[in-house]
Amino acid sequence: MTENSFSPLRRALLGAMFASVALPRPSFAQQRNVPTRQEPTDMRIRLTFNGKSMTATLYDNPSARDLVSLLPLDLTIDNYGKNEKIAYLPRKLTEEGSGPFGNEAAGDLCYFAPWGNLALFYAGYRWSEGLIRLGRFQGSFEPLLVRGKFPLRIERIP
Repeated sequence: MTENSFSPLRRALLGAMFASVALPRPSFAQQRNVPTRQEPTDMRIRLTFNGKSMTATLYDNPSARDLVSLLPLDLTIDNYGKNEKIAYLPRKLTEEGSGPFGNEAAGDLCYFAPWGNLALFYAGYRWSEGLIRLGRFQGSFEPLLVRGKFPLRIERIP
């Protein structure tokens, strides 16, 4: 063995050091869009159906901004499962706001990318692949508890 030879352990350590310096890291902007780090914005929307209105504050992510670009919208809202109402959008939203998130709770406004629909949760749920949280309802989300299919109007609150 020559004095320029490296042991396997030394080679592994040097390789790890090189990789940590050479491989790209997420930029600050990319880190900001990690769903667990999102913050509410001043963007608010009103959802009106069955003679009642609800207000949601949107999060700072590309999917939520894409939703706002479609407003105002006239859709249909209907029941799905035992914990949410859904409404299909006229086109799919960008999925740039996607990624796992925690602290799921009733009152979350989400987008389910595989089907292209909004998901308005009125009971507990768990994150699943393709679910993007767009925002959160302010105050009561009691109107979601009424079973049935209704015309839905969504508009931005100035």
